[in-house]
Parts: sequence; C-alpha cells; structure tokens
Amino acid sequence: MGEFWPVPDVLAYLTGRWRVRRSVRDLASGLDGEFTGGTDFRPLEGGGLLHHESGTFVWQGVARPAERTLRFLPGSSPGTADVRFADGRPFHDLDLTTGRHVAGHPCAADLYRGEFTALDAGRWRTVWRVGGPAKDLVLTTDYVREG
Repeated sequence: MGEFWPVPDVLAYLTGRWRVRRSVRDLASGLDGEFTGGTDFRPLEGGGLLHHESGTFVWQGVARPAERTLRFLPGSSPGTADVRFADGRPFHDLDLTTGRHVAGHPCAADLYRGEFTALDAGRWRTVWRVGGPAKDLVLTTDYVREG
C-alpha cells in the first residue's frame, strides 16, 4: 500500500459514521484549538450524502459545542463528488480516485485550499490552509471509521 488509497466510489467510501479530531492552528497568533466529535454520512433523498458533524471545539481553554452540515452530491464519475454547504451553495469538488485531491474555495478575500487524502478503508484526512487578510490558519482533520 502506498501513501494514498485510491477510492473508486467516494460516496460509498464515506457512507457511515466517523470519529473526528481536528487541530486548528492560527499562524498569526500562534494559538491552537481542537475539535473532537463525530460525523455521519447518510443517504440524501435524490442522491448523494448528507454530512452532519457535531462535537466540542476547545479554543483558548474554552469548550463550546460545534456542528456543521454539508451535502456531498454525485460528481461526474463514482470517484467524485460535488460538495455543497447545507443551503446548497457550492463549496468544493472532490475526486479521490487516486486517493488524493486538492481543492480551493474563495471566501470573501480569504482563500481556502484543501488537501484530501484517503489513507485506507477506514481512515482519511483533510488539511485546509486558509490565507488572506482575515485569516491565517491550518486546520488538520483526521477521520476514523466507527464500527
């Protein structure tokens, strides 16, 4: 097995429940935070998956509940997906057919650059580098399949 694990069907790969651990590093201030929780990828009516993540985010010693919802819609081939925010706005594309994908998302004057890697059948990772006038962050998320 190499560094990346090719995924022939990304929606089938993601379906289910995953444990989530995310480190957040503010490069400007040197501060660190951490999110821990879980995420579910459930079938979405009409095709695709509804991704709902919930857990606890700790920043500067203060723990707060946190959650987000995304939609992973079928892409042009089984190894791909069109990722959208809960309200339907485009977020980024995803193609894990080689086990690795890089995507971008402009947000106001900041740019989010995400690297997605499938490590094996039960582990994958995202690393988002966020840069611009408002943010200078690195967010690293590790997903481990439950059950």
